[in-house]
Amino acid sequence: MPRVLLIEDDRAVREGVALALRRQGHEVAAAETGEDGLERVRSFRPDVVVLDLMLPGIPGLDVCRHVRALDQTLPIIMATARGDDEDIVVGLEAGADDYVVKPVQARVLEARIRAVLRRSTGVPAEAGIPKIESYGDLAIDRAGHAVAWRGEPVPLAPSELRLLLTLSASPGQVFSRQQLLEAVWEHSYHGDARLVDACVKRLRSKMGEPPRDPRYIQTVRGFGYRFAAR
Repeated sequence: MPRVLLIEDDRAVREGVALALRRQGHEVAAAETGEDGLERVRSFRPDVVVLDLMLPGIPGLDVCRHVRALDQTLPIIMATARGDDEDIVVGLEAGADDYVVKPVQARVLEARIRAVLRRSTGVPAEAGIPKIESYGDLAIDRAGHAVAWRGEPVPLAPSELRLLLTLSASPGQVFSRQQLLEAVWEHSYHGDARLVDACVKRLRSKMGEPPRDPRYIQTVRGFGYRFAAR
C-alpha cells in the first residue's frame, strides 16, 4: 500500500484530498506546515510527497529543497494554486518530479502518484545492453538503476534517473519533448515542456555538465534532446 505524505495548510483541501487518496487504497499522513511536513518525512517515511507550494512558516519551495537534501529518490508532486509558469518552473528546478494545479482533481492526482511511483523503479534493462555502460566520465548501471560521475555515485530523483536511462538507451536518437513526456512522465497531452526542460537542467547540473556546451545531454533547438555517446 503506497504511503503518501500530504503537506497542505488549507484544512478543507487537506481533508478532502486525504479522503480521496485513502479511498484509492493509499496510507496517508497529513501535515499543515512545512516544519510538520519535514518531521513527517522522517517519521512516516512516505513513498511519495504531495506538497503545496503556499505554506505558512517554511515555504513549500524550501520544504522541497530540504526533502531533496534528505532523500534524492523520494518522489515529490507539488501543488500550485494557479498554473503560473514561473511558479511551476521554480518548483521543478527545486527538485519536484511533477505537479498538479489546484483545485486538485482526485483522478489527476491519483494518476500522477501512480506514474511517479512507476518512475521510481527506473527503466527495465534491455537485452544486449551491458549491465554497466561507460561514456567517458559517466557510468550508467542500467540494471542497478545507478549512475556515477568520475567514479562517484550521483543521487538522482526518479524523473532524472528515468530521463537519463531513456535518452541513453538510444544514443544519438533525437527525442521530442512530447516523446519524453510520454516516456518519462506518462503525460499524453501537450503543454508541459517545462517538466522536461527543468529535469534536463537538474540532471546536467548533477552530472557536472557545462550548461552552454553539454557533452552528454544535448539540446536540439526547437525540438528536444539527444544523448551523445562520444
